[in-house]
Formats: sequence, structure tokens, C-alpha cells
Amino acid sequence: MALLNQIKVKLTGVHLCCQGCTNAADAALMSVEGVHSHCDMEDGTVTFTASDDAAAQQALDALAAAGFYGSTGNSQLAMRGVGSIPRGKVKTLKVSDIHNCCDLCCDAIQGAIHSVEGVTGDTARPGATSFEVTGHFSAVALVQALNAAGFSAQVKP
Repeated sequence: MALLNQIKVKLTGVHLCCQGCTNAADAALMSVEGVHSHCDMEDGTVTFTASDDAAAQQALDALAAAGFYGSTGNSQLAMRGVGSIPRGKVKTLKVSDIHNCCDLCCDAIQGAIHSVEGVTGDTARPGATSFEVTGHFSAVALVQALNAAGFSAQVKP
């Protein structure tokens, strides 16, 4: 039986290329009490219900910690960045805690990485949740590109 005051959140633009992605996103959401979710690979959406705004934000934070990112279309209830992002240009950036379960995930990650001006290389490989990006590039631009591709990650110089 559904509660009348439940919060329904629909995230769009989430990277969900395979069953591994949907299983990981669902597992992250199931870690938050009272949250029920559904992932749609075709649309790249994650829809969930939560008991209140605090539980909904916990669910969004759990998804980000699992390496996923999406847009809620709601500035009051939105995905937050994981950790701090170095300002200015960097030569090397360590990326960690990103969802990368298969070749398709890695292809999407590398596509996002190489869309950033000044990037010259990366060590991302399928299944690796940590890697390095090299060149002379904006760390903020890299995080934005990863987010636009549906991923969340920690970054450190």
C-alpha cells in the first residue's frame, strides 16, 4: 500500500547500458530504507519513491556514491557532487568511485573524458572504478562531462 506523502523522483540521463548498471543502481537505492526503484535502460532513467525529501536525498546521494549521475529537474532535490573538485587546470587527475562494469560503460566514460579540451590520455579500462586522466585540462570540465554522460566520481589531483 502506497503512502500518500511519498516523494516520487525521476532521474534522467543516467548511464544504464546493461543489466550490471541497472543492478548496481537498484542496489544503491535499496540501501536506503523505504526507497523503491525502477531502472529503465532504454530511456536512461531511474525512478524511485521515498517516504520524504530527506530519504529521497539519501537515495540520490547513494546513487552518486555508486558512481551514477542524473538530473531530477528539481533544484531542491538534486544530485550533489562527490567530494571537492580542484579549480583551474590540472595535468593529472585521479578519478575514483565511478560505475564502470563493462566495455560499454568504459566507452562512455572515455568518450566523456576525451570531449574535454586539453585531455591527452587516460588509463580507464572496463571494470576499473579508478583511473587517471592526463593532459592540461579543467577538472571542473571533466566532472561536468562525466556527469553529462550519466556518471558521478571522486576526483583528486
